[in-house]
Amino acid sequence: MSNRDRVFTRQQEQIAAFAFDDAVARVFPDMIQRSVPGYSMVVSMIGLIAERYAQSGTQLYDLGSSLGATAIAMRHGIGERDCRIVAIDNSEAMVSRCRQVIANDNGLATVDVICGDIREIAIENASMAALNFTLQFVPVDDRLPLLKKICDGLCPGGALVLSEKLAFPDAHQDILDTLYYDYKRANGYSELEVSQKRTALENVLIPETLSEHRARLLEAGFTHVVPWYQGFNFCSLLAVR
Repeated sequence: MSNRDRVFTRQQEQIAAFAFDDAVARVFPDMIQRSVPGYSMVVSMIGLIAERYAQSGTQLYDLGSSLGATAIAMRHGIGERDCRIVAIDNSEAMVSRCRQVIANDNGLATVDVICGDIREIAIENASMAALNFTLQFVPVDDRLPLLKKICDGLCPGGALVLSEKLAFPDAHQDILDTLYYDYKRANGYSELEVSQKRTALENVLIPETLSEHRARLLEAGFTHVVPWYQGFNFCSLLAVR
């Protein structure tokens, strides 16, 4: 059972920018389950998408892997296929724990866990990649070059799963924000926790609209962009080369 997320329970005089440090890594499974509507379903469906799109003799990439949930879903989705999975994250705390999680998993495919910047790693001979709630933390100007690199590294017919928090026109944003904060309170977060985390994420997590994501994916070279999931202001898209 994961540790309970209490990162923002105490009043903080000065709220630092959100970081995937050891304090967050220790409680991350609880934090993301209680903060992202449908997270478990999205991860499990990534395994199903991997079953469909992974090609033997290729690589699969979990970009911004945190504790490896997406890598494990892909690992079990591909079964006995001859594929290698690359899980990369720039947080030492996340990578250290991810390696333990992967070591305790009984999947067959090799999973290489790397500490590094997803903007710098080469994407090669890939049949699938996942940016599962990761691109929103990448500087906006770096997003198109990253997506182009991923698309160029995919085999024909290869797929990218892009899961993100969305921005909306004002009226829709107000409705969905209200529902989302209701969701967080229903999951046991206090008003203080909601407020302090929101402040910590300002200028760190930069959401964009669905149309912006779609246009960028097409500009990056993907042929098809299919939104397949939305829970309040969180969504996931499948982009096929």
